Order: sequence, then structure tokens, then C-alpha cells
Amino acid sequence: QVQLVESGGGLVQAGGSLRLSCAVSGRMFRLGAMGWYRQAPGKQRELIALITSGGTTNYVDSVKGRFTISRDNAKDTVYLQMNSLKPEDTAVYYCYADVITRSWGQGIQVTVSS
Repeated sequence: QVQLVESGGGLVQAGGSLRLSCAVSGRMFRLGAMGWYRQAPGKQRELIALITSGGTTNYVDSVKGRFTISRDNAKDTVYLQMNSLKPEDTAVYYCYADVITRSWGQGIQVTVSS
């Protein structure tokens, strides 16, 4: 069974940085695309960044130029470097990985204070 474990969240002041990590374990098949969603209170979950197995990335407009997604295929880990954080980035962040089907992390809280 594929498991995803997230780390790196927490509380940061506006303008600060955080780096989220998501490690995949238990896979029996090829690891495909990976990415990050977030869900703010009272809002729908939104896809904010993804990276394909070949390294192609895509971002939602609201994080372009501030967030960077990357992956280490040797470690089966995806990262999200978040810079210039804003209070509106406050949300629970979820990573996902596509291994035949999509698997999800448990979610990790990111809080940006003004």
C-alpha cells in the first residue's frame, strides 16, 4: 500500500519561507506525477503545483514566482519550497502521488501570520 508522509509545515510570518516535503513509500509500480493541493478554511481544495515524472512543472497563478516544486526520484520525495509567504497562503497542504491510482498525504498545516 502506498503511503505518503508530509513534513515541514508550521507557523511563519508574512514574507517568510517554508519547505514542505512528502515522502512516498510502499509503491510497487512506477511513480508518476506528484503535486500539492491546499485547502483554506471555507474554501475548496485547489491544485497549486505539480511535477511530472519527467520534471515538467505547473503552478496555479497565485503561487507562480513564489513557490517551487521539485522531486528527488532516488528518494521518492516531492518538495514544495514556499517563499514570500502571504496570510492568504494559510491552509492545509496535501501532497499526492500517482502510482496506478492517486494516493494522498494526511495533510499538513501552514499558517502565515500578518
